[in-house]
Amino acid sequence: MTERTPLLHYRLSTSVNESERRAPPAGQAPEQHPGGPRQKSSQQRQPKKLSIFFGVVIPTLLSMFSVVLFLRIGFVVGHAGLYQGIFMFLVAYFIICMTVLSVCAISTNGALDAGGAYYMISRALGPEFGGSIGIMFFLANVCGSALYVLGLVEAIVATFGVPEDGTLATSPYQVLPSGYWWSLLYGTGVALLCLLVCMVGAHIYAKATFLIFLVVMFVLGTIFVSFFAVGPRTITLPRFSSSTPITNTTMPTFPTTANFTGFKLDTLLGNLWADYTKDYTTDTMMTFATVFAVMFNGCTGIMAGSNMSGDLKNPSYSIPRGTITAVIFTFIIYNLLSVLVACSCDRVLLQRDYSFLRDINIWRPFVTIGVYSSTLSAAMSNLIGASRILYALARDDLFGKALSIAKKTSQGGNPWVSVIISWFLVQLVLFSGKLNTIASIVTIFFLLVYAAVDLACLALEWASAPNFRPTFRYFTWHTCVLGIVGCAVMMFLINAIYASASIAFMLLLLLLIHYLSPTSSWGYISQALIFHQVRKYLLMLDVRKDHVKFWRPQVLLMVSNPRSSVGLITFINDIKKSGLYVLGHVQLGDLNTLPSDPLQSQYDSWLSLVDHLNIKSFVNLTLADSVRHGIQHLLFISGLGGMRPNTLVLGFYDDCLPKDKLIDPSLCTSQSTDPSCLSQEVEQQTPLFHFASLRGSSDRKDYGESGDGKFLGPQEYVAIIADAMKMLKNVVLARYFNNFDRAQVLSPPSSSPGKGAVYVDVWPVNLLRPDSSSYVDTCSLFLLQLACILNMVRAWRKATLRLFLCVEEGRSVRGSEEKLGQLLKELRIKAQVYTVPWDQQVALHWQRQGEWSKKRSSQSLDTASEEKKPRTEEEDEDDYVNSFPSNTTRLSDDYVSAVNKLILEQARPPPAVRFLYLPRPPADTQRYTTYLHQLDLLTQDLGPTLLIHGVTPVITTDL
Repeated sequence: MTERTPLLHYRLSTSVNESERRAPPAGQAPEQHPGGPRQKSSQQRQPKKLSIFFGVVIPTLLSMFSVVLFLRIGFVVGHAGLYQGIFMFLVAYFIICMTVLSVCAISTNGALDAGGAYYMISRALGPEFGGSIGIMFFLANVCGSALYVLGLVEAIVATFGVPEDGTLATSPYQVLPSGYWWSLLYGTGVALLCLLVCMVGAHIYAKATFLIFLVVMFVLGTIFVSFFAVGPRTITLPRFSSSTPITNTTMPTFPTTANFTGFKLDTLLGNLWADYTKDYTTDTMMTFATVFAVMFNGCTGIMAGSNMSGDLKNPSYSIPRGTITAVIFTFIIYNLLSVLVACSCDRVLLQRDYSFLRDINIWRPFVTIGVYSSTLSAAMSNLIGASRILYALARDDLFGKALSIAKKTSQGGNPWVSVIISWFLVQLVLFSGKLNTIASIVTIFFLLVYAAVDLACLALEWASAPNFRPTFRYFTWHTCVLGIVGCAVMMFLINAIYASASIAFMLLLLLLIHYLSPTSSWGYISQALIFHQVRKYLLMLDVRKDHVKFWRPQVLLMVSNPRSSVGLITFINDIKKSGLYVLGHVQLGDLNTLPSDPLQSQYDSWLSLVDHLNIKSFVNLTLADSVRHGIQHLLFISGLGGMRPNTLVLGFYDDCLPKDKLIDPSLCTSQSTDPSCLSQEVEQQTPLFHFASLRGSSDRKDYGESGDGKFLGPQEYVAIIADAMKMLKNVVLARYFNNFDRAQVLSPPSSSPGKGAVYVDVWPVNLLRPDSSSYVDTCSLFLLQLACILNMVRAWRKATLRLFLCVEEGRSVRGSEEKLGQLLKELRIKAQVYTVPWDQQVALHWQRQGEWSKKRSSQSLDTASEEKKPRTEEEDEDDYVNSFPSNTTRLSDDYVSAVNKLILEQARPPPAVRFLYLPRPPADTQRYTTYLHQLDLLTQDLGPTLLIHGVTPVITTDL
């Protein structure tokens, strides 16, 4: 069958995922695969027996033909009048019809199981909404069951109860004591009767409801006949003691009799318009909202069939057809009765006697039997519905051990513990005493659930998921929106306080489930909606409209092994400034020689790492024959549309021994500091992170190490930097971040030299080009921008930027400092400027230059003759400033070491991180090793350092 084919239907719910919904806790053996022996035997023990008529039509009709039909139809017309009464029914049925369309759409999009509306909502909107709405629906059914029990008690007392005011009984059958506690006792007895029937199981309940259905239909037929067969008569009104003590004998007295006039025009004209008075059972003034609240309870039974979804033969087929049939039938009956009542009964009779249908029937016991049967059936329907919802909630483990006891079932599959819990809560609600007292609460609960069902269908429709293709097509997103708006408006019209409290309680449950419940495998509609919206806005993000004013760093951080890169990963997360952040990794290999893609199994570990570090990052892995080619792939294809990396971040190429930061070294049982010890135990301590072990002290830099022994060499490393600059990507090299601890860096001890202050040092000059002191080239401004962005992050706002201005003798120190200060002011960058004399270091440079003067002259002439093309003066200066010295202007190691020492001398107190200028790699690839060696000397022992090279303008002074 198609419902057993995963590719052919939406995984909202399937009959196949029974083992998924009943997945055991960790440590227990999983259940058999669907179709195995255990599942087959389970299906034999728990067959779905009920058809569309017995499982949906009858429960829905009996839930809707209960209190309102026999006890409150006159109440509605008597207070609201025929016009407003029919308007109320139109509004109520409009709301429930919109919800029925949503229920039909969801229920025909896959196989349903126990839980009805809860099952639909939870599998559509996810566990948070599903669990919170499930609890609200459970409470709605509990309160609804209590409401129907109170309606039955009211009918029993009206027929057999002794008048409360002490007057003589008008009937020999009025023998039962009356009063609050006696009514509570009668209600307890009725609830116990419902409990006994529901404890037997759904099949016996269905048989009982079928007999009740026959009785109710027969009684309904006698009622219609009675309007035509019974002549006019005077009816004695019931006497109810008022809850307000009578202290003034001049207060108006209510009539003791009223007339059934038969069909008369005067009677109809007197009942057309509203006439709201006090309700004689609760002594409270009625309004449109309170009457609508009572009336709407006759429409809340539309979920009775879906609540039985776990006991139906074919829920997807039965629920739409059965529910629609019941709704149409009840709408016709309610409106016909309203017209007949308005044409034949005095308004006083409708307002003062809610049991008048019994008095005008051809045989009075018929209506009494109908009232008892329908209210008892509705009470049982809500009780069994509440128990099924509670059982479904417990089985899904959304509330942990709190509901675990409700999972227990009998051999026949009846959740008897859930039935007992539901009955106990019904008993508590019975203490409210009167039907009209809890009518508003019940109505608001049901309206909230109906709005959630509409929301679930709306979300599925808006998400445009290919697998949402219900066979029921008579709905659109407009019907869903109308249903939601209608439910929300009526909730607040009925009682704004109750409505607000219900929504607040639902949101509290939503947050509770979000933070406490485990991740489900149902699928989250939020992911589909996010995908839909992100795709739409990505298409609107036009790269041709980019402007420097709105530039932000979009970073691709290459990670060899996350175990040793935790510090760098968290730091780069701070400088992305709400931009794109991608963790990239290259695994060496050839897909032609592998049986499958080895990267697919690694994504879970990387995503778990992102969650563990609490960073906002994407993960992009690639398979390549070399690290260089892999990084080229990622730079070409990472991102989408206007969201593509513009900055490449690499770890520095050195021999520093990495340390595993994903485990606590103190937990290593061998008490060794060797990484091999830690890596052997990492699987037991962090099972989510299945990353390779770290290299030992004898290994070279092993970015992207694979089993074939390929490593990243210095030549290839510098080539990667050159490739990125050719692609117009900014490049950042990060060194000494192995031991970087963000929390420790940002909270230095007060006893430190800086007295707890945090500093970020910026050297915006190309220190490997001492013959240039330009601070306004593209690379320098990019370096200043990144430092400023770091300082804008909330955690780094207390950090102080220190900008170091290198000066030589004979130059205007004050002029250079003022010029730089003016630049910082225009760029809105707050920093402390320090002048650093470096004459001794520059002298070492020029001394080396003299030794190579002849070679420089000859090679300069050769270069000029080979590469003659027109260039602007600005381009020449920019290239000169940010380039690495060619082989004719080699720097001595003494000079670079002297500059390194100069940087260290200025670090008082030491900064949290340094930003240095990264020159371009030399054009001659044979000089790559020298280039890397010079960078190594420059950053030796500097602590966390970023070497930065920018290729695009990122700063503007314009508005």
